[in-house]
Amino acid sequence: MASTSVSLVNQGWAPVKVSQVSVSGQAFSISGGSALPISVAPGAKYTFNVNFSPTSTGTAAGQLTIASNAWGNGTIVAGLSGTGTSASTAALTSLSCTSSSMTGAGTDSCSVTLNAAAPSGGFAVSLASNNSAVTVPASVAVAAGSTTASFTATVSAVSTAQTVTLTASANGVAKTFALQLGPSVPVLSALTCASGSMTGAGTDSCTVTLNAAAPSGGFAVSLASNNSAVVVPASVTVAAGATTASFTATVSSVSTAQTVTLTASANSVAKTFALQLGTGVATLSVNATTIAFGNVNLNTAATQSVTLSSTGTAAVTVNAATVSGTGFTISGGAFPVTLNPNQTATLTVQFDPTTAMAFTGQVTITSNSSKGSSAVVTLSGTGAAVSYQVGLSWSAPASSPDPVAGYNVYRSPSGATSYQQLNTTVLTQTTYVDTGVLNGQTYDYIVESVDAAGVSSSPSNMAAVPIS
Repeated sequence: MASTSVSLVNQGWAPVKVSQVSVSGQAFSISGGSALPISVAPGAKYTFNVNFSPTSTGTAAGQLTIASNAWGNGTIVAGLSGTGTSASTAALTSLSCTSSSMTGAGTDSCSVTLNAAAPSGGFAVSLASNNSAVTVPASVAVAAGSTTASFTATVSAVSTAQTVTLTASANGVAKTFALQLGPSVPVLSALTCASGSMTGAGTDSCTVTLNAAAPSGGFAVSLASNNSAVVVPASVTVAAGATTASFTATVSSVSTAQTVTLTASANSVAKTFALQLGTGVATLSVNATTIAFGNVNLNTAATQSVTLSSTGTAAVTVNAATVSGTGFTISGGAFPVTLNPNQTATLTVQFDPTTAMAFTGQVTITSNSSKGSSAVVTLSGTGAAVSYQVGLSWSAPASSPDPVAGYNVYRSPSGATSYQQLNTTVLTQTTYVDTGVLNGQTYDYIVESVDAAGVSSSPSNMAAVPIS
C-alpha cells in the first residue's frame, strides 16, 4: 500500500465547514483526519491520507471529492491514479569468497547474491561457520534494490590442514562455501644488526625476522660470515610463536678498512647484512701517575692498586711491568697480556720498609699504546720506627701501719733477678706509662709503696708483659 497526505487550508476570514471527503475507485481509500463534518477556522487546515492498495497489476484510476460551504468553491474534485506491480520474489542464490584456500591467519572477503533486487527494508541472510578457526558475522543484510552484500571471514592460523564450511541461509534456502586452511609456513624476511659500522674489536647485536610466527618446535635459521674478522653462530632458532630471534656477531680488530657480509638463510630464502669494519686504535690508560704510601711501620707491608685499562678501539698489548726502588715490589700480572677494548687488569704495588727513612721508586709499564710505549707511575713512602709502651696501674694498699706517701715502679727483663727503678721521683698516682720497651721482649714489673720517711714497703705481686 502507498499513501499520500492531503491538507485543506482555510485562506478566508470566516470558518469553513467541511461536510464530506470521499474517493471512488476500488484501489483507493481515505484514512486519518477528524470525523466529519468539521469546522476549519481561518488560517487552520484539515489533513487526511489518500491510500492506494492495488489488488492486481496494471493502472488504476479514481476520484477524490471534497464538499464544504466554502464560498464559490463548495465542491472540489481531484483525479486519482496508480499502477499495481507484483511483489518481490528475491531469493538467495549463492555464497562465495575471494579465496578458496588460505595459509596462516588473515581475512577473506565473502558475498551473498540474490536472484532479484532486495525489497524495501532489505533482505536478511543468516551466516554460520562449522569451525572456530573461521569466524563470520551472525548475519548480513542486502540493501533494498541491491542483489549482493559483502562480509568478512576472519581466519586464524591452524597447525594442521582442514576444510571449513561457511553457510548462508534465508527463507528456507541455504548456500555453502568450502574454505581450505593450511598450516602457517613462515618465511625469513630480514637480517639486521644494531651497528652498520664498527671500529676495532667488539660485539654487534643482530636479529633475524620472519613474516609469520614460528611453528611448534621453532624455526631454524642458518648463519654465516664471509670474513673471519666477524664470527657468528652457525645457526639461530626462532622460538615457537615468535617472529624474531637475536644473536651476537663478535668483531675482531682489523688493520685495514673492509666490508663483511653476514648471511641468514632458511628454506632457500637468504637475507644479508653488510657490516663496515674500520681500523682500531690501541690505547692503554693507567689510573694513577703517582702513588704515595706515606709513613709505613718498619717490616710492615702496605699495598695499593694500579688499574690498567684498554680505552681504545683495538686491543692493547701490555708487554711488561717492572718496579724499581728499595722496599717496593709488584704482583698480580703475567706478561705479556692483551686487553680488548674496555677490559682492565690490576697490578698490586707493595711497600715494605726495613729502615726508618724516606724511599722513592717507580713502576714502568711498556705496551703498544697509542699514547706511548711506556707509562711511569712514581712511588714514594717513608719507613717509620714503631714506638711501644706499657701502661701500668695498681690499687693503693687497703691498710698500712704508716700512711702511703707515694710509689716506686721497677722493671726487669723477664727471667732476670735485678730490677731497675723507672721513676725518678715518688709517684703520687696509681698509674705509670713505660715508654722504654722494645718489640719482641717480655718485661716483669713490681711496685713498692713509700711512707713519708722514705721507707719502702715489700714488693707487690710481679706482672709479666710481652711486647708485640
